[in-house]
Amino acid sequence: MVTTTAARDTDLASALVQAMHRLQDIHAETSRPLGLTPQQAHLLCVLIAGPQGMTDLSGILSIERSSLTSMVDRLERRSLVARIPSPGDRRACRIELTPDGLTLAHQAHDAVVDRINTLTAHLPATTRRAVTTALQSITD
Repeated sequence: MVTTTAARDTDLASALVQAMHRLQDIHAETSRPLGLTPQQAHLLCVLIAGPQGMTDLSGILSIERSSLTSMVDRLERRSLVARIPSPGDRRACRIELTPDGLTLAHQAHDAVVDRINTLTAHLPATTRRAVTTALQSITD
């Protein structure tokens, strides 16, 4: 049987979609024991890099600002994030992790990484490098 370029492209796209769904499942499974929704865990993990504005967070998380505001409100009530003034714009605020939020963000991130490492531990080093390189080339 001859495999066409279109079939190979479909195979790749299908494999990536399946991987995305599996990663979403892992993210959900590891978030629940920490008392977080997957979206909350994602927000906390994004904030590990530092404070972000609401508009930027809305784009990064692919959610409407009203949904983001509600999520930030809930996390703020739990003392996991704080609103801080935005430099140069008195009307805007940035969202930053509190010390408890930073701890929980690292726990959420580490839990996902540990699960992925467990699932991929059987892959030979050359395969791991090839997959890493391929994924980095489409996410950069």
